Amino acid sequence: MLFNSAGFILGFLPVVLLGFVLLAGGGHRRFAGLWLTAASLVFYGWWNPIYVPLLLASMTANFWLGGLLRRHPTRALLIAGIAANVLLLAYFKYTGFLVQVADQVTGAGWSAPQIILPLAISFYTFQQIAYLSDAHDGAVGEHNFSNYCLFITFFPHLIAGPITHHKEMLEQFEDPDGFRPRIDTMAVGATLFLMGLFKKVVLADPMGAEAAPVFAAAADGASLAMLDAWTGALSYTLQLYFDFSGYSDMAIGLGLLFGISLPANFDSPYKAQNIIQYWSRWHMTLTRFLTTYIYTPLVLRATRARVAAGKPLPRRGKMTPGAFLHLVAWPTIATLMISGVWHGAGWQFVAFGALHAFYLVVAHGWRAFKASRGMPLDSSNPLKHGVAVLTTFVCVVIGAVFFRSADLTSALTLLAGMAGLHGFEFPPVLAELPGLASVIAALGVNVAQPDFFRPTTALQIAVLLAFCWTLPNSQQWLRAARTALGWKPWSSWMERSMPWLSWRPNAAVGVAVGVVGFYALARALSAAPTEFLYFQF
Repeated sequence: MLFNSAGFILGFLPVVLLGFVLLAGGGHRRFAGLWLTAASLVFYGWWNPIYVPLLLASMTANFWLGGLLRRHPTRALLIAGIAANVLLLAYFKYTGFLVQVADQVTGAGWSAPQIILPLAISFYTFQQIAYLSDAHDGAVGEHNFSNYCLFITFFPHLIAGPITHHKEMLEQFEDPDGFRPRIDTMAVGATLFLMGLFKKVVLADPMGAEAAPVFAAAADGASLAMLDAWTGALSYTLQLYFDFSGYSDMAIGLGLLFGISLPANFDSPYKAQNIIQYWSRWHMTLTRFLTTYIYTPLVLRATRARVAAGKPLPRRGKMTPGAFLHLVAWPTIATLMISGVWHGAGWQFVAFGALHAFYLVVAHGWRAFKASRGMPLDSSNPLKHGVAVLTTFVCVVIGAVFFRSADLTSALTLLAGMAGLHGFEFPPVLAELPGLASVIAALGVNVAQPDFFRPTTALQIAVLLAFCWTLPNSQQWLRAARTALGWKPWSSWMERSMPWLSWRPNAAVGVAVGVVGFYALARALSAAPTEFLYFQF
């Protein structure tokens, strides 16, 4: 069931919300939690009920193992539990890819089995691994099965995140002031849901329609001219932005309808002026998980090994090449490679992880170099800031090509077109502009109509990029209200110069949200719903 489908908007959500209001509003919070768990299982089973028992078995086994780890925190038991979760995920997600690779290496003629990836398995596997790790470390307080089930299955975050932490969710389930129907939080939640729906159906889906034929042509081996290739890459980069931003808004908004604040998962990542900032703003809960449970343990292990070998730890701002390699570079590479293959089974995802690992190692190395010279890490100069943001964005676009492509070959084909290796065609409609004809003739540029580039598409891309780079995001706009869990609002220069860009509970804002919401609902209900991009991971 999709958040943008008629079945969800007109059927599932009103029924579930009504049941919650009756139960929680009447003081029966325990029954309200059970009601939401049951509804979440129905929501999950709507896609394919055959995988509901798998989800139930996974939750039961991990809850039991978590209790055992709380009583007997042995490392062997923790490793066994994590391995079991990883192997389950690997079977469904990577068996086909691994068999294909083995066949290519050995030439044995093996055929990859057709295994359907259970919805959300990547997300709930990470949540349960974190639970086991924290149970082993003594960081799990409450151990209640009904609350644990709701923590895993709560439908606003079940399918595509945010990846929630047990502590931040279980505490809310026991909060009598929060886990109940409240008009103020429900109003903000509905506002966020409608804003996210608008981003999905009005902004993301049209960009996806522009990107799809370009990537399909690359998958067919077509030699794409530069404008066509950049049209596809930029369209997909914007589709991904608004699709994931829209889902994040809708998930947080749905949580607020039930008195639950979900953690922030999206914070204007295209405004980042380096790739380190980008990863702290994109899929923030995934970055949090990778940092807490993979990157930090690797750094600590490398630190202990360095101390045991009698090597001094680097002083602040004094990082030697050897220390940088062991304490920063290798943990970063390992973490990003895991992130890459978590997103999908294929060489294109391996390349995606390796590319972003390279980006991050270079960024950390450059910052370490500047720190050693006493240079400011980030410039306050507007021109330098703009160049940094644009450079980071171009790096992200290149990575997005691997993220979207059907395989590594088609990704490289599209990148070759973006680099101009397949030529450049200047559209006739632009060549006719005053003063351009002589310049084009002097440069010897080929004037021909590109297959996919259109001026209207270029205008859409330019407008949406301006939207990404200048306007406040949803959490900033609603910073005066309760939105994401632990959200610390900050304001952009545009907000400071135009305070009317901030949400206010008045009639004008209500009318504006109503118009936007009505248009989004009309668009969503008048066409077949499209999946959110992160559903496939």
